[in-house]
Amino acid sequence: MRAAWEGIDATRVWDSHSHLVGTGDSDSGIYVNPATDSLLNPGQYARRLFFLNAGCAHQARDSVDRAYVERMHNLIDGMRPGAKLLLYAFERAYDERGEPDAVHTIFHIPDRYARDVARKHPDYFEWAASIHPYRGDAVAALEQAVRDGARAVKWLPSAMGIDPASSRCDQFFQALKKADLPLVAHAGLERAVLGREAHDFGNPLRLRRALDAGVRVVVAHCASMGEDRDLDRGANGPYVESFSLFVRVFERYANCYGDVSAMTQVNRAGPALARVIEADAWHARLLNGSDYPLPGVMPIFSVDYLVSLKLLEPAAAPVLRDIRLHNPLLFDFVLKRSLRANGKALAARVFETREFFVR
Repeated sequence: MRAAWEGIDATRVWDSHSHLVGTGDSDSGIYVNPATDSLLNPGQYARRLFFLNAGCAHQARDSVDRAYVERMHNLIDGMRPGAKLLLYAFERAYDERGEPDAVHTIFHIPDRYARDVARKHPDYFEWAASIHPYRGDAVAALEQAVRDGARAVKWLPSAMGIDPASSRCDQFFQALKKADLPLVAHAGLERAVLGREAHDFGNPLRLRRALDAGVRVVVAHCASMGEDRDLDRGANGPYVESFSLFVRVFERYANCYGDVSAMTQVNRAGPALARVIEADAWHARLLNGSDYPLPGVMPIFSVDYLVSLKLLEPAAAPVLRDIRLHNPLLFDFVLKRSLRANGKALAARVFETREFFVR
């Protein structure tokens, strides 16, 4: 653990990808679709329990919302002083008319809740807004978020019903550029939150419209899972690995960034993870994030699998397993600092993300 912190300034360590979760049992305004609480929808039901269990909030006696935040406090206290989490709000799904789509909204974490949690605990948290560009008040909402101290805007296009390549996003992109606020957008296959299930909207190539507008775009997880159409070969182009399309965009645009959150999961670890570790030239535009609470979802991580891929030394495995049981946030950090591919490691700058969000 000491070795993991060598060369790292903890005051510059902002976990750039973390989620607020709750049930709305406080004044948070959180909405959770009733379908996630029904065994008639076993997939959604299981996901809900996984997230709450991972955040140690599923059996809270008082308030799940408050228990989840208190648990994050506890985990950050296990890091070094100065480290913070960037907490994501999460927008509703919207339809093509720009109206809220309650049926396909799996959950909603309001901007004001993310803002208020960060304001109440400034030594622990920063926050990112989530604003659907089809909303009639999207630009006004963005301007308010900037005034309220938002550090970024988070989209999950496939679940929210956002086509990043649509001209309907242009005004929003212009406002993002003017505010110099980065857009963090999921790309590639999405399994955690289904929503609208418009999977084509997660194609990394669709983010080029924002990049052409001068927006700093962070491609979440480096699009390291799934396949998307190669739109450069036509609207019906062949399906190729989403990661390969991320690489194409990343190497073309200097304002394109990638976050390495979730890339150590069993369903993502492999050639893509090895590539980002080995590519020293990429590290200046890679950001670390944990995708918390996912590091606490036990089945989706395997230290032994990373050892089998020769990305982790066998001697590190027992210690990492113990750390994970104690503090999944610390586990994610120490694990990534321990990864090696052909003798290369992720540079310290990948973890010192504060300067990217504070301009």
